[in-house]
This record gives sequence, C-alpha cells and structure tokens, in this order.
Amino acid sequence: MVAILAALAERGQLQLSDLARELEASPATIRRDVSALASQGLLTRTHGGIKAMGQAEELPVSLRDGHHRASKRAIAREVVGLLPSGRHAIALTGGTTTTEVLRALHQRHDLTIITNSVGLALEAAAQGQSRVLIAGGILRPNSLELVGTLAEATFRQINVGTAIVGSDGVSLDGGLTTHDETEANTNHTMIERAHRVIAVCDGSKVGRKTLARLATMDEVDVLVTDSSADPDELQQIRRRGVDVRVVEAPAP
Repeated sequence: MVAILAALAERGQLQLSDLARELEASPATIRRDVSALASQGLLTRTHGGIKAMGQAEELPVSLRDGHHRASKRAIAREVVGLLPSGRHAIALTGGTTTTEVLRALHQRHDLTIITNSVGLALEAAAQGQSRVLIAGGILRPNSLELVGTLAEATFRQINVGTAIVGSDGVSLDGGLTTHDETEANTNHTMIERAHRVIAVCDGSKVGRKTLARLATMDEVDVLVTDSSADPDELQQIRRRGVDVRVVEAPAP
C-alpha cells in the first residue's frame, strides 16, 4: 500500500493495469489494496484507475522510508566523501535521504550536527553523536520538522560549514521545492547560514516542482542524485554552475 501511495504522490493519477505492472503485483492484489486505501480517504477511484485526493498530496515521512532506499544509501555514501575531515558543522533538513546521510556518518564523531528535524535528532542521539543542536519551532506532522520564526531565529545565530538539503522537487527553473511554504522559509534560513550547500535527492525528484521554493539553483553548490534522473535536466543544472554528482541507481 505504501508503494501505491508513493507512486500516486509522484504522478497524481495512475491506471490500475500500469500500477500492477510497475509493482509486479497481481491485478487482484492491486484492486484489494486500492479499495482499502479508498475506504480510508487516501485516494479516489476512477474508471480503471486512481487519482490523488485533489492535487497530489505530500506523503507523510513515516510512509516514505522504504521508497528508493538503495539509491538514497548510495547518495549518502557519495555525500560522506564530500565532507572535510576534522571538526565541521553540518546542518540537515528533514527527509529520508538526509536521514540516510546521517546514518552513513555513524563513524564520524567530530561533527556538530544542526537540524530542525525531530526524527534526525533522535537518529543522531541513537548513533552516539554528542554535539547535536535542534532548532525549536512548531512541529509539522507530515515531515516531523520544527518550523516557523523560532526555528529561523535559531539558524540566524549560527554558522554552518555544510548544509545538506533534501527536497520534494529539483529543477533548473524551480530550484529546490517542497510542499509547505513555512517549511521552505525555515530551511532557506538554514541555507543562508551555510558556507556550502549540498542538495540530495533520488532521481524521481529531478525535473519536478512542488508548491514552495526553498532555494534557487544558484544557491546550490553540489547536487547528488542517482542515474534514474532526467539527464537533460541534469545537464541544464550543470550549465548553471552546479557540481552534479550522479551515483548508479541500484537495480530494483
């Protein structure tokens, strides 16, 4: 069911036959899962297909964790290699890809980790990180990020060596985008305080634009994605001066 919601969040509308083929599931299984999701008000059924409720909705972070995980781990390993050795302050937005970056840093205990994500802060504590700064604010349930003026005020008082930024969309004209304007404003304040900005996303996000811009591509130094990303979009981003790193997307 999570895979159905994730696909719907990305594309807005799907045919059941296409969904069965992509997920390698039987039509009967797809119909059963779709009926269950429709009864919970999570999607709308159409003739032979499904569509998101209204516009494509943001998938809650609790349902995103298993989606494109292998690609996100490969992206995380690439990001770890981009960080300097020795003491360094990194800021991370919330998200499943940034969480994989944090997990890949489990042997680094010379870092100061700054975040407004409750989930990342708990993950950092679990792996024994001793210097973790959490920006306070209003909790946004879908992303488990603390947002608003209080979080922004915290970010304005610190200096960040590297900001590692996840997003729901990455494109040349849209920049880095997310679903919520307040979250975008808070994360942009983090970006403004960083010496270097590394954007991370799996290939499904490249070429996509969502509601709120959190950074222009001119504010991004490095983009790390996987080989499933649209190569034409990546080439345009390179021409803007962004260092684009592409890891191999693992086979399904």
